[in-house]
Parts: sequence; C-alpha cells; structure tokens
Amino acid sequence: MSHWNELLPSSHTDTFTRERLPPKSQWPVFMADRPELQYPDTLNATSELVDRHVREGHGLRVALRGMTDIDRRSGEFHWTYDGLQDKVNRIAQVLTHDMGLVPGNRILLRGGNSPMMAACLLASMKAGLVAVPTMPLLRAGELAAILEKAQVTTALCDSLLADELRYCMTAGHNHHAPSLRQMVEFRSSDADGLEQRMQRHSGLFEAHPTSRDDVCLIAFTSGTTGKPKGTMHFHRDVLAMCDLFPRHILKMDKNDVVCGTPPIAFTFGLGGLLAFPLRFGASTVLLEKHTPETLLHCVAQYRATQCYTAPTMYRQMAALAKDFDLSSLRHPVSAGEALPDATRQLWQEATGITMTDGIGGTEVIHIYISSAGAQVRRGAIGQVVPGYVAQIVDEDMQPVPPGTVGRLAVRGPTGCKYLDDPRQQDYVKAGWNLPGDTFVMDADGYFSYQARNDDMIISAGYNIAGPEVESALLLHPAVAECGVVGMPDEDRGQIVQAFVVLKAGHTGNETMARELQEHVKQTIAPFKYPRKVVFMEALPRTETGKLQRFRLRQQS
Repeated sequence: MSHWNELLPSSHTDTFTRERLPPKSQWPVFMADRPELQYPDTLNATSELVDRHVREGHGLRVALRGMTDIDRRSGEFHWTYDGLQDKVNRIAQVLTHDMGLVPGNRILLRGGNSPMMAACLLASMKAGLVAVPTMPLLRAGELAAILEKAQVTTALCDSLLADELRYCMTAGHNHHAPSLRQMVEFRSSDADGLEQRMQRHSGLFEAHPTSRDDVCLIAFTSGTTGKPKGTMHFHRDVLAMCDLFPRHILKMDKNDVVCGTPPIAFTFGLGGLLAFPLRFGASTVLLEKHTPETLLHCVAQYRATQCYTAPTMYRQMAALAKDFDLSSLRHPVSAGEALPDATRQLWQEATGITMTDGIGGTEVIHIYISSAGAQVRRGAIGQVVPGYVAQIVDEDMQPVPPGTVGRLAVRGPTGCKYLDDPRQQDYVKAGWNLPGDTFVMDADGYFSYQARNDDMIISAGYNIAGPEVESALLLHPAVAECGVVGMPDEDRGQIVQAFVVLKAGHTGNETMARELQEHVKQTIAPFKYPRKVVFMEALPRTETGKLQRFRLRQQS
C-alpha cells in the first residue's frame, strides 16, 4: 500500500477542502512507488513549475509566448521564466495583501488561454489558495452552481468576460451567488484592475509551504453527462501528471514548444499547455482563439513540437495541412474524446506524422493510457502510461481475459476525489477508478476503446458501439462530423440513430440518408447501420470539444 493513502497534515488556514474529501472507504488506491514520484512532504506546485528554473539559472528561457489580445492587434508577447515569476509574485501579493485571502480559500479564475490567466492560476497555487478555473463560455447560471458548490468568495476575471460574474454578485438576480464577495478584473487599465494593483507590489513572494497533500485545484468536469462535478487535486497530483505521461510517452525536454486548443481551465489544457512545458523548462504558445488554419499556422510559425487538440480539429486540419510546414511537429496529441481510426489515418496521409492518442479524465487529472511513435498500434489508444495500472473488469469488478469487452478500471498516483459528491461511490469501486468507458485489452496490453458505458446500444439483442458507427460514417466523403446514439424503439429496444453534419455542397435529404446507411452496411457489420439519420447544422459540444451525446438523446 502506498504512503500516499495517508494524508499529511494540511497547511491550510481554511480547511474547507480537506473536510470535504470523500470518506477514505471511497478513495481509489494511490500508487507512488516510482522514483520520479518521491516528492517532499512540503511541496508547492508553482514553486516547482516556475521558481525552480529561476533558482537553477534558467530564468532567461522563454516560458510563455503568443498574442496578448484575442483579435491580435497588440502583437506578440514573450515572457521569460524570470518575467513569469515576477508577475506571479505580484499577483500573489495582491491576493494575500489587498484581498485578504488565506491558504485554503477558493478563488474562481475566469479567462481564456492568455498569459494573465496562466499567471493568475500559478499565483493562486503559490499563495496556498485553491484555484477553481472555469471555461470562458460558461454563463451566470453555470458559474453560480460552481461558486456555490466550492463556496468561492473571490474571483479574478478577464475584463472581457466579467458580465456573467457580475450577475452572480448582484443581489436579487436569478443567479446570485452570495458566497462571492469580491472580484478583480485583469486585462484592465482601471486603477482597481489587477495590472494596476500589481504595480503597487514588489516581485518578491515566498511560496506558501503547502503540504503535498493540500488541495490546490478544483477542476469541474466539462458536462458531457449533465451536471458537472468538482474534482479535487493535490499539489502532488499536478506534478505527478507532469512526471509520467509527458516524461515517458512524449520524452519531453526543455527544447519543446507546445501549442493547442484546450482551455487551461480544463485539465487536458492545464497539463498540455501549461504544467507540462513549465515542468520541463520548455515554452508554450498561448492563443485564445483557434481555427484549423490558425493552429496550423501556429505550429509552423513557432516550430511547435507538440500540439494538443481534439479529433474534430485534427480532421479539419488534415484537409489544409499541405499548405503548412509541420516538420517540427513530433507529437500531435489527441484526447478529450475518442479518436476515430478514419481521422488518425486521414491525418497520417496528409502529414506523414503519427498521431499520439490518449485517454485521461478530469477525475484522474490527465492521460493514463497512450502510446506514441513506433509504439502506436492501429485501432488501439495504446498501453498504460508508466506509473498507472489498468484492467478490464466485469460488473462484479472481476478481471476478464484479453479480448473480452468490459469496463475500464485504472489506478495510479492520481485518482478521483470529488468535492462532497455522492457520485464518488459510482466512480471508485474496490480501490479502482471507473471512468465509465467500455474497452477491450489484447494480450500485449494494448487498450482499444469501444464506447462510453452508456453509449453501448443494445438493439434486437446486438451490442453496438456508437463510436464504431461514427467511424464508419466519417469514411464517407460527404460527412464532416457525426454523433451516434441509441434511441428507444418498441420492437428492438433501441435503434441506432445518427446525427450528421454534411460538408459544404452536400444536401441532407432522404437520398443522402439512404446512401449513408448503405455505406455503413458495406463498411461494418450490416446490423450496426443507423436506422434513422438526422441532418444537423452543428453537433452539441462542450467548450472543450467533446460531443454531448446526452443532448442528442434528448432529441426525438
């Protein structure tokens, strides 16, 4: 049993998060026996991600680069590790001196992938606070639910996104959140804005001596299944995600340049676009809005070696890739939702670069199954990331033989710790995290995704995986994107129903529906074909790009 299953005393003055961890009987088993995971008792994630490089004489290396404004009128920025440390320290002074926050207080952060959003997140952790980063597109009702759940008193918010939070601070408003008492805006020239407040403080701040077992982050799930859940992560978790997947699978080092689309408010983005590069003394390119063209341009312009985005974006980028120099790119990393094999092959043919697929989750903070380069095997996500173990289990949590479809169970140094949520006992069973995915593992330990557990369609006694039908549809030249779900049916129990977005120049009519149905019959087992095809202008997605199948199911 790992020593990580016993918590060290907390350094927090405000003990809210420690008191709301799940009961120990509902914890996953934590494994921390690898040498790279032997962290000291006192551990501050920001001190390790930023201050260490300055201490070791690498302060002039570029940490963050990109554009400072959404519409790109204000030119490029380059923040060195020295410069980033200075800004982080000044923000931490504002938080503790001006705003009176004490270790353990929760602070909501609202902004896109900007340097100030990154600095605010790092400053919050450095001051011993608990960062609650939120997606830019969330509205007042969604923010109010988060504020209430985490009992957040304070917010740092991009001035361009402040209106929705102001509603939360307005007594009598439908979405008033009484806990939120103060908000300071950044990207602001006002006297009480964050930038002006920062100027009134020195660039010196000693990191709060947090315990490695202190919560530093509450990441709310992106809502693919409905009501978001708050996942709590310790300082040790932030470092562990950096010291396994990027170290062992991506072979990351100080020369890497990283770019991508996931919000740093989402753990996929927090890891890939901020924590990973900072851990290795590398640099990251932060741009707040991306199209397929701008992301390809970003790779070419900055000579990016790693790119993080969702399968849908790679599919769109593949059609344009021939016009860009992508020779620097070693790891196009796909995660966030299942990568269709058709998209992987399309990218490979267009660029000659092998895609690195991965599965992770907000509950486990980042990727725990992945393979890269020569280790990639067609049709599989990959093997377990060193430091984690995974198995396929049946309904009774018993392991099943290779080649047998079942539920994925995983454990390692990170794992699910919901904030005061009864769904903890659904996610963790017998010490294993159950992400809710149906997988099959082969004899060599390669894991192949089948579907979300609730995406398995049972039609006339047949088990049909929605993502497999989606992959078949994506092979048709008229299909831009699609989502497949099971719909209730009197005769069959469920039928396969496809929601399809067509490429420009194609018309969604009965003839096209029949053509797509025949195409699926010719591509995979005929019984899996969609008995109903619905054409849409766009699919419902979360801000992180994940398809919201539960919203498709709500449509008759």
